[in-house]
Amino acid sequence: MKKILFAFVCLLASSSVFAQELPTTQVKDVNTGKKVPFNQIFEKGKVTVVSFWATWCVPCKKEIKNITMKLPEWKKEVDFNFITMSVDEARAEGLVRTYAISQGWSFPYFIDPNADLKRSLNFQSVPFTLIIDKEGKAAWKHIGYEEGGENEVFAKVKELSAK
Repeated sequence: MKKILFAFVCLLASSSVFAQELPTTQVKDVNTGKKVPFNQIFEKGKVTVVSFWATWCVPCKKEIKNITMKLPEWKKEVDFNFITMSVDEARAEGLVRTYAISQGWSFPYFIDPNADLKRSLNFQSVPFTLIIDKEGKAAWKHIGYEEGGENEVFAKVKELSAK
């Protein structure tokens, strides 16, 4: 019984549903070099998946790669946005840009150079996935990545898009 309870608590900690206002913390658009408030980077009326990652995080890169491979197929089903947010330090911005270009990323990618956003959202590790609902509120989060976990993300995108 204790093992079942522990597994349930771990599941709740790693994946949850909530409705949270987004912080106004400044993040940097790696393509333009401009700083923008986090709560302003989302298209109203459209669900957005935000994948928090780092250049040194192998599971992060795997998750983004798997999502990127499935994006064309998924976007035929549901109209949603996908962005990434690096939690690397400011001095690694060039590495973030180089990696994104080498992977052919056509979606927006940002950097949280001082970990201000990470602190605002109160998470400690990556990969960290956040789904923003149509009203621009954080609606779902998940910590960690296992092969195939992107399908759970897409299921939640479909659910939130249907509302």
